[in-house]
Amino acid sequence: MADVVVTVPRSFGLERWIEEGDPAGVQEWSGQEWHFYLWGPIPDIRPGERVYVCYNGALRGYAPLVRVDHLGRNHFGLVRHSGAVAVTIAEYIQGFRGFRYRWWPYEIEVPFPNWQDPDAGLVQRPGKVRPCKSRAGTKTELRNLSLFS
Repeated sequence: MADVVVTVPRSFGLERWIEEGDPAGVQEWSGQEWHFYLWGPIPDIRPGERVYVCYNGALRGYAPLVRVDHLGRNHFGLVRHSGAVAVTIAEYIQGFRGFRYRWWPYEIEVPFPNWQDPDAGLVQRPGKVRPCKSRAGTKTELRNLSLFS
């Protein structure tokens, strides 16, 4: 399978993206098609494979791909209907342009009931790791790691 991962730009906003339609948890199709527009090389993805969406450092979930629309030179849209699922992983995902292929195994995905909260997810970026004391001495660890803040 060639699932892909995309990022909703923070300048676009999670709320605006959700308003576009057929969010996670809604199983009945509204009859509308939804596109995630991208520039660049077209991914090797087939209908039924997953398009994962990230926002503000957290994986928010995925929707099954219906098709890829070619919209001109290096411009395309990943098309979905309903059937989106809210899942996340315990990893901070830095925003990026374009797409990437899924790099984690399905087994580490967990339900993400708070996916619509733009601040939910990993509350600390890896760059904000702080030293703290433990019984084994001083070590570095993430604090306040929470998937559902």
